[in-house]
Amino acid sequence: MTVPVRSAGPEVASAAGDGLRLQILGPLRLWRGDQELDAGPRQQAYLLALLLARDGQLISTAELVDLIWDDDAPASAVNVIHKYVGALRRLLEPSLPVRGIGSYLQRRGNGYLFRAGPGMLDLAVFRESVQAAGQAVARQRREAALDCYVEALGLWQGSTGEGLTYGPAAMPIFASLDSEFLSACVAAAELAVSLGRPERVLPPLRLAATMSPLHEPVQASLIVTLDAAGQQAQALSVYQTVRNRLAGELGVDPGPALRAAHQRVLNDAPAPPVRMADGQPAGQPPAPWQRTLPSAEPSGAGLVGRAAELSVLRHAAATTLAGGRGLVIVEGEPGVGKTRLLEEIAAEAEGGGALVVWGRCLEGEGTPSMWPWVQAAGTVLGALPTAVRQNRLTAELGRLLNLDDEDVTARALPDGRAQFRLFEQVVAVVGEVSALRPTLIVIDDLQWADVTSLQLFGHLAARLPARTMVVGALRDRAPVPGTELSRMLAAVSRVSGQRRVHLGPLGPAEVAELVRGETGRRPSPDAVRDIHTRTGGNPFFVRELSLLLSTGGVLGEDEAPARAGVPSTVLDVVRDRMTDLDDGARGLLQIAAIIGRDIDLRLLAEVADLDVQISLDRLGPVEALGLLEPAPGNSFFLRFSHDLVREAVARTTPQSRTSRLHLRVADALERTGSPGDHAAERVAHHLWSAGPLADPRRTVTALVRAGRRAAIKSAFEAAERQLRTAVQVAREASLAERELSALSQLIAIRGMLTMYGTSTVDLLERAEQLARSLDRELDATVFLYSRWAAHAQGLERDHSRPLARRMLEQGEASADPLVRAYGLQTWGLQQFTEGDNEEAFRCLSEAGRILMTRGGPREEDPVWYDLKLLMIGKLAETTALHGDVEGARSLLTMLEAAGDDPFTVTVWATHTSRTEAFIGDPVRALRAAERGIAADPHFSFVFLGTYQRLVRYWALAKTGRDPAGAAAEAERLIATNLLDPLRASVTIFIGLLCEMWLTAGALDQAAAALDRAENCLGRYNEGFAEGLLLLLRARLLQANGKPVAEVRAIADKCRRLSAERGNHLYARRAEEFLATLDRLPGGGAG
Repeated sequence: MTVPVRSAGPEVASAAGDGLRLQILGPLRLWRGDQELDAGPRQQAYLLALLLARDGQLISTAELVDLIWDDDAPASAVNVIHKYVGALRRLLEPSLPVRGIGSYLQRRGNGYLFRAGPGMLDLAVFRESVQAAGQAVARQRREAALDCYVEALGLWQGSTGEGLTYGPAAMPIFASLDSEFLSACVAAAELAVSLGRPERVLPPLRLAATMSPLHEPVQASLIVTLDAAGQQAQALSVYQTVRNRLAGELGVDPGPALRAAHQRVLNDAPAPPVRMADGQPAGQPPAPWQRTLPSAEPSGAGLVGRAAELSVLRHAAATTLAGGRGLVIVEGEPGVGKTRLLEEIAAEAEGGGALVVWGRCLEGEGTPSMWPWVQAAGTVLGALPTAVRQNRLTAELGRLLNLDDEDVTARALPDGRAQFRLFEQVVAVVGEVSALRPTLIVIDDLQWADVTSLQLFGHLAARLPARTMVVGALRDRAPVPGTELSRMLAAVSRVSGQRRVHLGPLGPAEVAELVRGETGRRPSPDAVRDIHTRTGGNPFFVRELSLLLSTGGVLGEDEAPARAGVPSTVLDVVRDRMTDLDDGARGLLQIAAIIGRDIDLRLLAEVADLDVQISLDRLGPVEALGLLEPAPGNSFFLRFSHDLVREAVARTTPQSRTSRLHLRVADALERTGSPGDHAAERVAHHLWSAGPLADPRRTVTALVRAGRRAAIKSAFEAAERQLRTAVQVAREASLAERELSALSQLIAIRGMLTMYGTSTVDLLERAEQLARSLDRELDATVFLYSRWAAHAQGLERDHSRPLARRMLEQGEASADPLVRAYGLQTWGLQQFTEGDNEEAFRCLSEAGRILMTRGGPREEDPVWYDLKLLMIGKLAETTALHGDVEGARSLLTMLEAAGDDPFTVTVWATHTSRTEAFIGDPVRALRAAERGIAADPHFSFVFLGTYQRLVRYWALAKTGRDPAGAAAEAERLIATNLLDPLRASVTIFIGLLCEMWLTAGALDQAAAALDRAENCLGRYNEGFAEGLLLLLRARLLQANGKPVAEVRAIADKCRRLSAERGNHLYARRAEEFLATLDRLPGGGAG
C-alpha cells in the first residue's frame, strides 16, 4: 500500500503514554515508547495479528490451528502455538516472570484472547471513536461527530494486517475489519459533505478507494467528496476509472450510487446520501437481489423526533448490507416509541433486500418459554431450502419448534449440553440464511424475555455471522431491568461494534408536530404546553391524550385547553374510552386482556361462548376507540394498540372476575389447542392464576407438562420455575404422589446441570420423605443416595459419612436387592474416599453384581441411569487400585459401550483417564482425556470435564510435551475449578500437579504442590490419595539429593500402608521404586 495517511503511533501513544502500542490497521507494528519492536517469526507475528484482530474475543486452540495452517497443520501445531504465546508474552511484557500469565495475552479454557489496555491497540481506539461519532450524531453534535470520525479513520495505514500471508480460513476476519473502515468512511463522507468540510475526509477516502477499487459505495463517496471540495476534474476521473474497471474486470455497468454521484458532478447539484449496498465482498458483482437502503430523505412517516436514532440504526443496517455485522440495543420508557422505530428500520432493511425476522417477547407467566426465538427461528428456517430446513429440524431446533403433547410425555429430558447445542444451531442457521441474503433479527420487549431467551440473545450477539444485524429493544423502567437482563446487557456491551440507542421524551416542538400529525389540527401553544407537561413528552401518551382532547375540541389556536377532567395517565385514558362501551364489548375486552397482547379471535369467542362473527361485531366499538387493532399479517388475530393499553384494561377487571376468566381461558385453550401450538405453558399459567377455582390435580399436571415442554426446548430456568410451582401447589393440596412426580423431574433437571450438587439437597430430602410416606422404598433409597453424593462431592465428610452409614444399614435390613446394592455402593464409595480400598473393593464389587442385573435406557430412569454409569467408573478405579489393572480396563470397556452420547462419553473418559493416571500410563490417559474433551469441547460438564483436562495436562507433562507449561495450566485449572468451590479429588490432582513439576525439573514448585496436597489430605480425609503422595515424597527427596535411607523409609511406608488398606497398585509401584534404589551404586548414595 502506497497511499500515506498518517502514522498511528503517536496518536495512540497519546492515550497509552510511553507504554506498549500495537497497530493492526495496516501492517502489523509494535512499539514500546519510541522503540519499534520485532513481532518475531512469520507465524508468530501472524498469531499475534489474529488475536489483535479479534480483540477481546476468545479463539480456541483448534480454531487457531485452522487459521494458521488451514488443512496442513503439523502434529506439533498446538505445541507451536503454546511456544509462540510464551514468546509473545515475554515480548509484550519483558518483566513478566517465567511462566507468568501476563496482562494482555490471556488463556481462557482451551483458547486465547488478547485484552488490550486503554489506548494500546489502534483497532480498539478506532472502534471507540466510531462509536463516539455515532453517539454525537444522535445528540445532534455533528461537528464533534466529524472530529471523532476523522480521528478514527486517521489510524488506518492500509488493509488490516497488510503484508501478512493468510489463507481462506482467516480471510473473513481481516476482511470484516476492512469492512468496518469502509463503512465508517462512507458515513464520515456524508457527514463531512453536509457540514461543508469535505477536505477533512479525503485522505482516508482515498485510502479506502485504493484498498477496494470496486467497492461502489466507497468510490461514490469519494466522487461526491471530491466534487464538494471543488475538485470536479478529479471526481470525473475517479468515475471514469471505476466505470472502466467494472466493465473490464466484471463486465457490469456502474450501480445507482455511482451513477447518482456522477450526475451530481455533471449537474453541480446535491445528490442523495450514499448508502452502503449489501453486497458481496468488495470487487464482486452485485447479487440479483441487491439494493441500497432508501434515502434518508423522507424519514419514517409519522416518526417524529427520532432522526438521530434512526440514523444510528441505518448506519448499522448499511454495514450489514455491505457484508458486516450490526448489533444495536434500543431502550427507553414504555410508550416512548421503541417498536415504532424498529418497524421503520425493518421496513427500510427489507426494502434494501434484507430478510427481516421478528421475535416479540410477551408479558406474563403464561408466555411459552423461548417464545421470541420460536417465532424468529421459524422465520429463519422458512428462508432456507427445503432439504436444509428438514435437516435442521432433526436436532435441537426441531425440539424448539415441533412439540406436541405426545412428544412431551414420551421424550426423555435433554442432557446438560443440549442448550449449548441449540444456541450453536441457531447461530449456524442464521449464518446459512445470511449467506443467502442479509438478515435483520429484531427481538422486541426484552424485559419480558425468559432467562434462556436472554442467554440465546447474548450468545448470538457474541457470535454474529457476517451480513447479520440483531436489534434488541427493552424498557429501561416499569419494570426496571432484572438481574438476568442486566447481565445479558453487560455481556452484549462488550461485543465489538455494539451500539446503544436511548429514546428519550419529545420536546415541546416535537409534541406539537406529533399532535398535528395525529389530529390534523395545529395545536395552540397552551395546548402544547399542557400536553407536554401532562405526558412528559412520552409519544404514546401524547398521541392518546391529543386524540382525546381533539374529540373535546380543545386543541385549536384560539381555544384554551380544558385542564379540568383531562386524564393524566394511560389508565385514565383507557377508562374514559371504556365508559361508553356496553357490557358485552367491555366483557370481551377484559377477556382479551387476560389472553394477552395478541388475541386469537377463535380463542376469544370460545372463552366468551360466542360465535366469532358475533364477537367481531361486539368489538367494533372497541376498534373504533383505538384500543384494539388488526394484527399485522394474520386476519384471525387482533392485538392491543400498545401493551400499556392491555395492562390498563386488565387493571379495570375485578380480581374475582379475573380468576374466573383465567379458568375459562385455560378450559378454552385445552378444547381448541392443537398439537405443536405451544399452549401447554399458557394452560398451566391460567390454571395457576385461577387459584382455588381450578382443581389442584389438574393444575399440577399442567405445570409438570409445561415444565417438561420447557426443558425439551432447553429452557431449563423456565422448566425449573414451572416444576417448583407444581411442587408447591401439590404440597399445599396434600397431593403426595403428584408432588413426588414433580420433585423427581425437578431433581433431574437440577442434577443434570449440577451433577446432583448441594443445590439439590433440600429437594432430595423432601423427595425421600415423600417416597417413604408412600412406601416406595427403592425411590427413597435413590434420593438418599443422591443426597449423599451431593455432600461427598463437596467434601462435606461430616454430612456424607452418617448418610453412607444410614444407607448401608437400610440396605442390610431391606429385602429389595437394589436397596441393598445402593447401600453397599454408598458405603464402598465412602470407604474408597477415606482410603480403605479393601472395604471399598468388597462393597463395590458386591453392589456391582446386583446393579448390573438391571438395565434400560436413560429415558426410563435418568437418575438411576446416570448414577449407574458413575458407579461402573468408580468400581473400575477401585479395581485398579486393588491391583487388578486388566479387570479395571474391562469395566471401562463396558462403560465405553454404554453409549456414544456426550454425557456417557464424558463419564467414560473421566474415569478412564483417572484410572490410567493412577496406573501411571500417560499414553492411554491422554487418549481417553482427549476423546472426552472432543465430545464436550465447550466444557458443558464442568465437574467431569475438569478431571479430563487435568489428566490431559499430566499426560502431556509425562510424555515430555512442555511439562512446565502443562503444570502451569493445570495449576490454574485446579485453582479455578477444584478449590473454588471445593470439589472432590482435589488432593489427588494436586498430587499429580506435583508429579508434573517433578517431570519438569522444577523441584521448588513440586515441593510446594506436594505440601498443599498433604494439607488437603489432612483436612478433607481423601485417603485414597495417600499412597501417591507418599511415593511422590520419596521421589522428591531423591531428586533433592537426600540420603537414600530417608528416601527408602518413605517409600517403604507407602508400600506398607498401601498394602494394609487394599491399595495394592501403589504398594506394587512402591516396590518397583524401592527396587531402583537397590540398583543404585553402593546401595544408592543420595
